[in-house]
Amino acid sequence: MRFIRMQKPFAITLDVGSSLVNHTGSWRNSRPVYVSRKPPCNHQCPAGENIQAWLFHAESGDYEQAWRKLVEDNPFPATMGRVCYHTCEGACNRAKIDEAVGINSVEGFLGDQAIARGWRFPAAKTQSGKKVLVVGAGPSGLSAAYHLARLGHAVTVHEAGPMPGGMMRFGIPKYRLPRQVLDAEVQRIVDMGVTIAYNTKVSNVLESRQAGGFDAVFLAVGAHIAKRAFIPAGDSAKVLDAVAVLRSMEGEDKPMLGRRVVVYGGGNTAIDVARTAKRLGASEAIIVYRRNREKMPAHDFEVEEALQEGVMIKWLSTIKQAGESSITVEKMALDDKGFPQPTGEFETLEADSVVLALGQDVDLSLIEGVPGLAVDDGVVQVDAQMMTGHAGIFAGGDMVPAERNVTVAIGHGKKAARNIDAWLQGASYQAPAKSELASFDTLNPWYYSDAPKTVRPMLDILRRKSTFEEVQGGLDESNALFEARRCLSCGNCFECDNCYGVCPDNAVIKHGPGKGFDFNLDYCKGCGICVSECPCGAIKMVPEGT
Repeated sequence: MRFIRMQKPFAITLDVGSSLVNHTGSWRNSRPVYVSRKPPCNHQCPAGENIQAWLFHAESGDYEQAWRKLVEDNPFPATMGRVCYHTCEGACNRAKIDEAVGINSVEGFLGDQAIARGWRFPAAKTQSGKKVLVVGAGPSGLSAAYHLARLGHAVTVHEAGPMPGGMMRFGIPKYRLPRQVLDAEVQRIVDMGVTIAYNTKVSNVLESRQAGGFDAVFLAVGAHIAKRAFIPAGDSAKVLDAVAVLRSMEGEDKPMLGRRVVVYGGGNTAIDVARTAKRLGASEAIIVYRRNREKMPAHDFEVEEALQEGVMIKWLSTIKQAGESSITVEKMALDDKGFPQPTGEFETLEADSVVLALGQDVDLSLIEGVPGLAVDDGVVQVDAQMMTGHAGIFAGGDMVPAERNVTVAIGHGKKAARNIDAWLQGASYQAPAKSELASFDTLNPWYYSDAPKTVRPMLDILRRKSTFEEVQGGLDESNALFEARRCLSCGNCFECDNCYGVCPDNAVIKHGPGKGFDFNLDYCKGCGICVSECPCGAIKMVPEGT
């Protein structure tokens, strides 16, 4: 079911001058062909998921097959269903009809189904005999380990900390990502045969590679070092960094932030710390940010959720001094270029602690002295194959120039694994040729009835302020099925039989379920009705002779 309306009646005119007729042969100058265009959601996904393909299985109710198609690219669907910023939905053609398909919510549903039903990853059919070292058990490192294991390589992950997940665990609070979900998805990777050595910090990558006899290395050290700012502070002032605060939430001893907490910064980490402070009992959690809301890098939905929970945000402000129980804030004003400038106006805010959330840097000490390896602006330079200037050492995630988020990191892990696999075989990975994009103007959305996006349930405000229970709920089976069926199948035939039914010349050959269609060009006069009536843009007219 795709919410398709009944076909409207039409009349066919074969007048030579009619715009309906595209003459070919003795009649035609162009002919129809079936095509597979790339859906905009697939094109947008940083992890490279074939979103439309797994939605196709989900809408038929075959959730396991949908999950298995999804994890061909991304081993963390339950995690992604909670923490991905789902830019795929921003590109979704369905949004031009009513609302984008809830891709992220269906992904989370499939991930939860896999955990509940115990679905496992298959072992590699053959073993390559090659050994790969992955440094860092964060999203990029674990993604690479997963894909390398699928390709038959023996993978060992060296993790400096005591637990896996990297910033998925130490940078994302439990109210967004329950730890049992993360642990279950990591365990599936371990069950494939991937070895994770915890509390094993790599101090020299060349020595670790040689000592372990590894044929290749993938560096995936996350950005865990907090950036500092010079703020004059008295000896008794309590100034902490956001990374340390969030990391300490994983231990038994929770951070003592006090009743009045000020967070300095404007990113998602600042939002997470402020919301965490409220849950730890702070009566006031105030974010101080130098610019206005339009310039704030934090995602808008996270800002809204924080405001709902009682977090206050002081826009156009900067901290000038921190004392034992208060801070001095200077008001700022944006100049004509949008940059904040001091005004000389000051204000005092009571504060038991100040948390700096100004971004993070990567610890690059493990690559010091590696020949050929280049570092620029605090990140490692890699080529198109994600290999550094030193043969056999690859890098991804926060270590390389890119947007820093979990989905991008997972995509880096997959890309690196494919290139490492090719390099170990003395070859280069060749990505498939890119298809043309299925834009909205190639579709015939008249056939789709309005079906608004399913809203995911939210935890009530009182519990959000006082507990670390998951804030956003998931879909149930009926809602997930409904949401998957909202997909328009942009650019790819889903065998609706529309072309077969509307062709005035019986030129469409139907091969049966799952086998698609062909055109009998002996009958086709090139009228183009099949193109204009195809709901998903899977047919186009091409000049005769091409």
